Amino acid sequence: MAVSASIDPAVELSPEGARLLEAARGLRRRIDANAREAGDAPVPSDTVSALAEADLWGVMTPRELGGSELPLPDLLEVFAELARADASAGWCHMAAASTIAYFGVYCPDAFVDKLFASGVPLAAGQFAPNGTGKPVDGGWRLSGSYQFGSGIDFADWVGAGFLTETPEGSDAPPEYRFALMPKSEVELRGNWDVLGLTSTASLDYGVDDVLVPEEATFLFAAPTRRRGSLLYELGVIALTASGHAGWAMGVARRALDELKAISRTKIRMGAGSFLKDDPRFLDALGTLESRRRAAEGWVHESFARLQEHVLAEGAIDLVLNNAVRQATVFVTREAADIVREAYLLAGTSALRKGGLERSFRDIHAGSQHFFASPASTLDFARDLMDGCAEDPLDA
Repeated sequence: MAVSASIDPAVELSPEGARLLEAARGLRRRIDANAREAGDAPVPSDTVSALAEADLWGVMTPRELGGSELPLPDLLEVFAELARADASAGWCHMAAASTIAYFGVYCPDAFVDKLFASGVPLAAGQFAPNGTGKPVDGGWRLSGSYQFGSGIDFADWVGAGFLTETPEGSDAPPEYRFALMPKSEVELRGNWDVLGLTSTASLDYGVDDVLVPEEATFLFAAPTRRRGSLLYELGVIALTASGHAGWAMGVARRALDELKAISRTKIRMGAGSFLKDDPRFLDALGTLESRRRAAEGWVHESFARLQEHVLAEGAIDLVLNNAVRQATVFVTREAADIVREAYLLAGTSALRKGGLERSFRDIHAGSQHFFASPASTLDFARDLMDGCAEDPLDA
């Protein structure tokens, strides 16, 4: 029987999802304490180890490879809970959990058996095709320059998107592939002096003529599912969206948690009572909480519909996929605005180092990601227009 997580609105989770969500909640204070101590330094090794001990790095990995293979509603809540504890740790977690899962699902046995020989490994990397792969016997000679290797500080493996070099005289278009290689084969180049998500250590890195076996790559846009359930037919974009949507949900939750705690003891200059007793504050808080719950409700609805369809039909529905992408954009933008409003309501208390200050910086960093770009909004709106009736009453 499904287990109801103690969140609002209630979301029915699988028993394994509920177990891992409780494990994530149990790490909240440990992860937060580590983040406070680390400051802008990379996510501490104790946090990395704690996530491993709780089996949380494998939430997206197929069960046959030692992972949990959680359904989308469960993933959203686990990602949210870890981002609630610390946005940088949550960001690295969703990036690593998704990256390694894709290679586990879409690569042949010859590589996967080695990759998962000692459990679920840690991976980082950028999907964007910023490299070129020259075909050679058995694989590719890959070179390129990459950014945003979130979690690369503690990763064992590094991924890199690339376009294949087509033979001279061939009319065939280049292939867009994703490759994985040991971290020892890439050059870490730094360049992570940023506003937020500082502890993700999302460094630039370079790949210079590295031999990548064919079996350590897969087609990015149309990968072949080799293991795992029909859920993986959704492909990289839709599955990755669950990480970004869950992450934004968690950061917004944390900001409002911090605001409520501040309001209990804060008296604004010229006020005669605590902030928590000010009707104007209560109205603003209630509105922000309503916006958060509304955005989360659409996220859960859209991902549930997409999952239901792919499990029933064995293929992705592009209209449902566009809705998921737009829900991810919307919750990220709503979260950024909610956190900003919470920051303003807290007054000078928000200037101090702490959970609200971190949330403010981190959500604005995360809102610059591709998964918060307006391209998805345009696709979603075009679907709305394609499906509209000439007579509004026929809609």
